Amino acid sequence: MSQKALAELAPTGVLRAGVNLSNFLLVTGRSATGDPEGVSPDMAAAIAAALGVPIKYVPFKTPGELGDQVGMNVWDIGLIGAEPQRAEKIAFTAAYVEIEATYMVPPGSGIKVLADVDKKGVRLAVSARSAYGLWLENNIKNATLIQVSGLDAAFNKFKDEKLDVLAGLRPGLLKDIEKMPGARILDGKFSAVQQAVGTAKANKAGAEFLAAFVEEAKKSGLVARLIERHKVKGLSVAPPA
Repeated sequence: MSQKALAELAPTGVLRAGVNLSNFLLVTGRSATGDPEGVSPDMAAAIAAALGVPIKYVPFKTPGELGDQVGMNVWDIGLIGAEPQRAEKIAFTAAYVEIEATYMVPPGSGIKVLADVDKKGVRLAVSARSAYGLWLENNIKNATLIQVSGLDAAFNKFKDEKLDVLAGLRPGLLKDIEKMPGARILDGKFSAVQQAVGTAKANKAGAEFLAAFVEEAKKSGLVARLIERHKVKGLSVAPPA
């Protein structure tokens, strides 16, 4: 590790890690001292340990609020989804984890695999304006996409109108399937929401250090161990960059 990377990432002698509390897969609880616990706080702690400095968590209610504080001397690294708009001001690593987006089908459905979904006559429900909903808008060619405002409303429309398929993030579908005995979640994913580590664009040496750290964390099994430790369903280690 270069001294330049250390100076950029921990200018106060402490690594201030911005954490998005709204992602229930990555932040799964609070410690006795009130610090966030989960895969993303543990990832931040591992980065601090590699730099040889203490960790300080800076919690945010939403990823948007976290992203807005870049360059404001509030956080040194931020753990959020690598969205193109945010990447204008934040240098992101490749993803360290992915949240899979896939499909659920009702009991007795003839749809067995992902490729069966985009066919003429198939009615597909999705929560409007979700990241995976936008992906479907751009990629579904033959099926009829029915956009509904909100996750619960999308499930209800799927159930009440006996639609053919419901799209969603795997963790959400794992909850929905409990309300529909005999339904199935298809294997694989059509897309994934990717979670990364970012720092201010100005921190060139720091960004290089973080990028290398994330690749090593995926390769060494560290990320897989964190997912296992916190028993998170629907989260998977992102592929190598």
